[in-house]
Amino acid sequence: MLVWFRLDLRLEDNPAVQAAVAQGGPVLPVFIWAPDEEGDWAPGGASRWWLHNALAALDAALHACGSQLILRTGPSLETLLELIRATGAKAVFWNRRYEPAAMAQEKRIEAALSEQGLHTGSFNASLLHEPWVARTQAGGPFRVFTPFWRHCLGLGEPPQPLPAPSTLPTPRRWPRSLNLAALELLPKPDWASGLRSAWRPGAEAAGQRLEQFLDQAFDQYEAQRDRPDLPGTSRLSPHLHFGEISPRQIWHALRRRAERCGWPPARWRRSQFVTELGWREFAYHLLYHFPRTPHEPLRSQFSRFPWRRDPEGLRAWQRGRTGYPIVDAGMRDLWATGWMHNRVRMIVASFLVKDLLLPWQEGARWFWDTLVDADLASNTLGWQWCAGCGADAAPFFRIFNPNLQGEKFDPHGDYIRRWCPELARLPVRWIHRPHEAPAGVLRAAGVTLGRTYPEPIVPHGLARERALAAFARMRFWARAPSHKPG
Repeated sequence: MLVWFRLDLRLEDNPAVQAAVAQGGPVLPVFIWAPDEEGDWAPGGASRWWLHNALAALDAALHACGSQLILRTGPSLETLLELIRATGAKAVFWNRRYEPAAMAQEKRIEAALSEQGLHTGSFNASLLHEPWVARTQAGGPFRVFTPFWRHCLGLGEPPQPLPAPSTLPTPRRWPRSLNLAALELLPKPDWASGLRSAWRPGAEAAGQRLEQFLDQAFDQYEAQRDRPDLPGTSRLSPHLHFGEISPRQIWHALRRRAERCGWPPARWRRSQFVTELGWREFAYHLLYHFPRTPHEPLRSQFSRFPWRRDPEGLRAWQRGRTGYPIVDAGMRDLWATGWMHNRVRMIVASFLVKDLLLPWQEGARWFWDTLVDADLASNTLGWQWCAGCGADAAPFFRIFNPNLQGEKFDPHGDYIRRWCPELARLPVRWIHRPHEAPAGVLRAAGVTLGRTYPEPIVPHGLARERALAAFARMRFWARAPSHKPG
């Protein structure tokens, strides 16, 4: 039996592995590197680094079961057929993905294998509920989160996680496998030292991170989740994306923790952290029902939005050189560690699409290449939410003031001092708005605006007025479809 691993790089709670074991006979785990089959969304640089290490961790876990991971490169269908011929396998099992290109790939492969008389099986290993299960009373998909998640909570408990196998039956002879280095996932030249310092990929590390979060931060999550200067979040998102831990494992770990603390079910099921799992489910619900949204706004009127073209502004944003400390700290954090706190993601996204008036797709692409948790569903939801053009999105006219956001969510400036060390000696009063600081304060802190730290690349007040004017023009064009902007 072949088990085709994809974004499910774990043995615990892996229904494809369990199905293969239940069939009896040898189980051959295989991973096929086929980025050309990902459509426009082949994994970016940070994701490839994570994938290399996640595959190494999965192979080590398989060796502990007496097995090993077969590595190949695509095309996936031809590779699976070659392995079937070489091993005499009678069935192929895998866990489903929900990105448009991946779903089309699965459909082609399932049809081709069935034509060969092979047994196939695909399973849900990455969501609490399949994205097609939740329907409005009218029978359509949800576009608003609250009724969607209320409906999901009404579906009952997700199944208990499946145990990891202690051993896997192996073939007498293993087929050829590539060396992991042959996939060429690691960057050349090596820029990943910050990622190595910040992360340890793999299912074992995911379980440890979950337990650490439950022990140290879960009780304070609602109070601290918006503070990038505090370790108040789980940082499980890359582990979830690569399937090193499942939402079912997280759900039931939370339930056990809540029961030990004496929480009633209604309390923990409606806790903010569980709601974050709900937002992930909502992202996949939207991607499944609206597969064009990675490129196009869900709200069609935003296709008329008068976005600007500003390569220099985009570059300053990407490199953390905007002159707004909370924006720059977030973008430098992303560049160094492949991750960014969710509150800061909202701030930097608002700055790109509203202060700079640059298309949200530019930001989504940059995040796709630089995030270790780059996930098509969540990335699309997040950017369309911030741009005001998605389901249940923040209104476009709600424009974050980056200085006020920094003062509110990094009140002591600790996050700024870590990622913008040239500002570290500024007093708290001025660290979020160095461009307003008196000359003597800047001099004492060793800050020279325009030289050691940039001046703001756009005045926020004027940028806000420009964004609101652009929004008004879009609404005018939407009301008058025959009008052609000059």
